[in-house]
Amino acid sequence: MGLTSRTTVYALAALAALCVALLVWLWPRLAKTGLWQVLGRLGAVAVTQVTIVAAFACAVNSSYQFFGSWNELLGNVDTAPVGVTQAAGGNGGGSVNGISSVHGGSLVQPAGDQQLSRVNGLPNGPAAAVGRVESVKIIGRRTGVIDPAFVYLPPQYFQKAYHRMRFPVVVALSGYPGSIYNLAQHLRVSQTAGDLQRRGQMQPTIMVMIRPTIAPPRDTECVDVPGGPQTETFLAKDLPDAIKSVYRAGHDASSWGVMGYSSGASCALQLAMRDPGVYTAAAALSPDYRVKDDPTTGDLFGSGPGRQARIDGHDLMWRLKHLPVPQVSVLVATSKHGEKGYAETQAFIKAVKAPMRVVSILPENGSHNFPTWVREMPAALKWMNQQLTFPQDVAPLHHPKKLVTGAAGKPTASPTPVPGHGHRSLRAEGPAPTATAHR
Repeated sequence: MGLTSRTTVYALAALAALCVALLVWLWPRLAKTGLWQVLGRLGAVAVTQVTIVAAFACAVNSSYQFFGSWNELLGNVDTAPVGVTQAAGGNGGGSVNGISSVHGGSLVQPAGDQQLSRVNGLPNGPAAAVGRVESVKIIGRRTGVIDPAFVYLPPQYFQKAYHRMRFPVVVALSGYPGSIYNLAQHLRVSQTAGDLQRRGQMQPTIMVMIRPTIAPPRDTECVDVPGGPQTETFLAKDLPDAIKSVYRAGHDASSWGVMGYSSGASCALQLAMRDPGVYTAAAALSPDYRVKDDPTTGDLFGSGPGRQARIDGHDLMWRLKHLPVPQVSVLVATSKHGEKGYAETQAFIKAVKAPMRVVSILPENGSHNFPTWVREMPAALKWMNQQLTFPQDVAPLHHPKKLVTGAAGKPTASPTPVPGHGHRSLRAEGPAPTATAHR
């Protein structure tokens, strides 16, 4: 039985109920005085409590997909095959239909269901009309990492009028331990993007849903750990190379953005500020601004003379004060009441200077949870849409034009926007949190 299967949840629930029934039945016999009776009572209570906790934990894990398998729970993960050393071509393999025509040497390979069938609200109909979500494995040729992902392809990806176009890409990162199921089911990444695109509020965009936890159960915080998991390299080099090798994704950094929630939000900011040649925009929902060791991370920075430099390099406030500011745009979101990061977010906003730009979503009330992040998602994606260009032709001539889409979704020529300086605030959709402007 799989760790996340309904059968496992029901089996543990039945076992817990059986233990409770046995405890009630045996208790009169164990109520007598004597050493064995005392030990019996303690043992019966302990076993019952363990089974109840196990059943509850399994049910929560099945819903939120913190760990996808027994091996993952125990820390046993796949490693990439040694033979995979290069991408399978740079023009999307000539395929308009995602990975369907890609062969075995690809850096993006079909994966099983990965709980995709349990996600509500996914496209249902012809791909050219509603788009498609694919379940894949991303293979890192530098890092040897194999990480599951969901890839949302917009309807235009399959339409003849766009068959020579490369599309902008937004990489969505889960929190820790998190999963791609959380991104698809609870954060509703592809559903929200698809709805905005249908309403003409977002240009056709490829959405890549992936988790930064590449060595579960360890939380690597998107750091290249000395002698350990190379998470930043995977997300900043392997992942873009893999996506570009199979899908018609933009090759210029102006068409790549990254977003996330919780520790995935922290990771998104780190990637944009540390790797601005890869991601020029980042949207961070409830981020931290400094990476530090804790019991889930272990030692992230190693020892020796370079340790402090590595720690400082992952402290975004330190970077803003001591290093050249990257030409990127970032969005930060946190609640004024109900989340602990409001003061740190305000300090980060004030520290940003040209040529970097920052905007914020600052609802009055919220929590560190999916209902809050779901409220912020439409505003975050519409902002991201304004940062990314709809790039060049797949087979460009000498001077390709940058393309953007209008409200009707038709491509029109447009110059590449040049980032400037400043901070502005956004309002999330629905029962909208209020936002305060800063300049």
